[in-house]
Amino acid sequence: MKRGLLKVLMTGLTIFLVSCGGNKDESKQEVKPQAKVAEKRVMKLSTKFVEDEQTAKTLHIVANKINERLKGNLEVQVFTGGQLPIGKDSMEQVVSGANWISVDGLNFLGDYVPDYNAVVGPMLYSNFDEYLAMTKSDLVKNLNLEAEKKGIKVLSLDYLFGFRSMLTEKEVKVPEDLKGLKIRVPNSQLYMLTLEAMGANPTPLPFTEVYSGIQQKVVDGLEGSLMTIYGTKIYEVRKQVSLTNHLLGVSGIVMSKKVWDDLNDEQRMVIEEEFYNGSLYNTEETIKLEGEYQKQLEELGVKFNEVDSEAFNKAIANVYNQFPKWTPGIYDKIMEELNKIRENN
Repeated sequence: MKRGLLKVLMTGLTIFLVSCGGNKDESKQEVKPQAKVAEKRVMKLSTKFVEDEQTAKTLHIVANKINERLKGNLEVQVFTGGQLPIGKDSMEQVVSGANWISVDGLNFLGDYVPDYNAVVGPMLYSNFDEYLAMTKSDLVKNLNLEAEKKGIKVLSLDYLFGFRSMLTEKEVKVPEDLKGLKIRVPNSQLYMLTLEAMGANPTPLPFTEVYSGIQQKVVDGLEGSLMTIYGTKIYEVRKQVSLTNHLLGVSGIVMSKKVWDDLNDEQRMVIEEEFYNGSLYNTEETIKLEGEYQKQLEELGVKFNEVDSEAFNKAIANVYNQFPKWTPGIYDKIMEELNKIRENN
């Protein structure tokens, strides 16, 4: 009995030792590290445009296409209507190296490379094609290179939303008609000097406050495109549109150069392609909608009137001499380029 129990115990001890020896050998085997899963980069896109405006609609389309093509490794999230910082604050996000895409006026690019303001100066262009040809010129390409030195990657300058005109309570035909009127403008020196030269009292105000600002008589009116006037329903509080066409409404699409350089080749290619395709679509829709919006605004009681263009051109002539930060002779260079464009068309 004792011998049998001893035999059982010895057998169990042998199995235990063999088992331990097997574990020891396995522990010496090399354990391969698991592959690191790349984190998805999220890019926040901020714009002042509200959902009903064509530019906002286009940006959603562009973002959806980018997200579809770059599933799993990059996502663009669109925030419209000033939900996130816009204007100067948005550009600061870009320059600071945030995962951020800013869609706003070229005047905010002009805070870093002043000559951008000259390219969208008052009374320069007769139509969209002239401006779009200008953005492909060496003059503007060199500005984009200067922007990169400031930490800004320009993705597009081609998102148009129409020529800007006056929306007021009274009819405006000549500069004298604007005298004493407080007109809302973006917080931009170019816009303020242009409106001042036209005879108005330019009043910077966040766009999200314009509707209530008119109701509370903080401002008497604003200057903007038909797309903006219709999309934001500002026509409910002001009914006179004077077609000054004093500035072309253009949005620049920019992001951090540091972030851009950190993207892989596929991500950069997809982002460039989709923003380019979006600009073509946006221009096509803008041209089509401008005519439709004017008709719809007229049906809503808005009155349109032509202005004395020659008088306004004379009034703003000195604006180009009031920007000491602009490159000397930049206006002449722009006009030289513009004349070439017109000759080729």
